[in-house]
Amino acid sequence: MSTHVTKPSEIERRHYVVDAEGQVLGRLASQVASVLRGKNKVTYSPHLDAGDFVIIVNASKVALTGKKLDQKSYFRHSGYPKGARHVPLRTLLETRPELVVRRAIRGMLPKTKLGRKMIKKLRVYAGPDHPHQAQMPEPLSF
Repeated sequence: MSTHVTKPSEIERRHYVVDAEGQVLGRLASQVASVLRGKNKVTYSPHLDAGDFVIIVNASKVALTGKKLDQKSYFRHSGYPKGARHVPLRTLLETRPELVVRRAIRGMLPKTKLGRKMIKKLRVYAGPDHPHQAQMPEPLSF
């Protein structure tokens, strides 16, 4: 008996579309991150990017639990003295909802070269339309 090792040439990629309307942000992010990594396939290998492409629509209608909308804020720093910026989640969700969803998913992927490669297979749109009809994405339900 021998162990099967997946080769990069054996990886088949599919396109999925996810409607984020009414879905809880953290649960959606963890499930999409799993698909981007390829953990939903029997050929999963932790050292390969075997994941599929994911298109998320209606990112502006994502749900949040508890008081996160008022209490959570995103931090970034310019590198200069007094360069810290705190942006409240409510403000970011109103102006750039696709960034909120992308950042939640990015936090659940590996912090390596492989993780940076995986996040490139994600497309997030604030509204219900997307320009990827030619790839014939299948609906992905959780």
